[in-house]
Amino acid sequence: MKVLLILVDGMRPDALHGVAAAQEMRRHSASCLTAQTVYPSVTLPCHMSLFHSVGPERHGTTTNTYAPQVRPVSGLCEQLKLFGKTSAFFYGWEQLRDLSRPASLAHAVFHSGRVEGYETANRNLTAAFARYYPKNLPDFTFLYYGDVDEVGHACGWMSPEYHKSVRASWREIKKALRVMDAAGEPYTVIVMADHGGHDRNHGTALPEDMTIPLFLMGPDFAPGTTLEQASILDIAPTAAALLGVQPAAEWEWKSLI
Repeated sequence: MKVLLILVDGMRPDALHGVAAAQEMRRHSASCLTAQTVYPSVTLPCHMSLFHSVGPERHGTTTNTYAPQVRPVSGLCEQLKLFGKTSAFFYGWEQLRDLSRPASLAHAVFHSGRVEGYETANRNLTAAFARYYPKNLPDFTFLYYGDVDEVGHACGWMSPEYHKSVRASWREIKKALRVMDAAGEPYTVIVMADHGGHDRNHGTALPEDMTIPLFLMGPDFAPGTTLEQASILDIAPTAAALLGVQPAAEWEWKSLI
């Protein structure tokens, strides 16, 4: 089993109603359009909670500046490495380098959204993933798309430009899934967001900021089913369970399997 985690930064679930690719995935996956992120609903704290299954009050990063952990929690990539699994990262926002500790990744590709533009970076990351994955078959892959959040800040969440960016991100998701299909290995794909947004911002406890979409498609999830509740904190335990790896003792949440 391989696991592909695709995260679209800032993607609200109510932005997916007219997105054909998202609706198709919902028919073939277990989904939750009312999943919850952590507070503050800010990109780096949310990602740290995703990969470490503890809240910001435990891992200590509460802004987009990484805070070294006083009482370290083993992250998903460290836990996978401990059990002999390989992980690869493809990301367009530099701060995400701190999601894993040194030597825990087999491969990492960074395309700067700030330099290239996030839409271009998204496409370049998909292309880099398509080149690497079939030859190396990492057990866990993290593929990050940052344009939706960037457009939300520039033009407003739920603006026409925002919806256009959401649709473009789903085109990249479809490309990534074709790569997985062509490789011929059994896999589970998790598609989600880190937070939502309102007006031109996020970070609050408003439902628009805290509610995220979550799709889980693979042999362990019944197609077309709805998860009544889910949290961003459930993702690390779920990925570990899919790969047959024990959760870290410090993780506080549960697997969705």
